[in-house]
Amino acid sequence: MNKLFQTLLISAGAALLAAGCASGPQYKEVASSIPTLAPDYGRVYFFRSDSFGGAAIQPEIKLNDKVVGRSVPGGFFFVDEMPGEYTVSTSTEVKRDIKFTLHAGDTKYVRTTVSMGLLVGHITPTLDDPETAPREVEQLKYTGAPMATAAK
Repeated sequence: MNKLFQTLLISAGAALLAAGCASGPQYKEVASSIPTLAPDYGRVYFFRSDSFGGAAIQPEIKLNDKVVGRSVPGGFFFVDEMPGEYTVSTSTEVKRDIKFTLHAGDTKYVRTTVSMGLLVGHITPTLDDPETAPREVEQLKYTGAPMATAAK
C-alpha cells in the first residue's frame, strides 16, 4: 500500500507541474505564421523561461495598462504596436514594471522572471538582450492569440 501511495503522490505532483507550463505549439510550428512587421510598427516579444519554480504563478502582463497576455512558464507571445513610450507591468502581491521607447521597425524582448515574495512569488519584467533573446524564444511555446488576430 505504501508503494501505491508513493506512486500516486509522484503522479499527482508531475501532473501539477505539467499544468503550470505552457501548452501551445512550439516556436518552430508557428514561426512561418508570424507576420512580417509592418514598417510603421514595432514588435514586443514577451517570454518566460521554462522552470518549475513559481509555475503556478501566471499573472497578467499589461502594456500601458492594457492586458496583452500572461506570464506563462515556457511560453512566449508578441504584440505589434505603434511607436511610442510603453510601460510593461505585472502584479502579484507587488507591482513590477519597466518603461521603454518603441520605434518603428524595433523588436523588443521582455523577459518575465519569478522571485520570492512574502506570500506569493513576484513576476518581474525586464528588457532582454536582442542578440540572445531570439534563441531562447525559439525554445518556447506560443501562448498568444491565434496568428490571424495576433498582429494588427
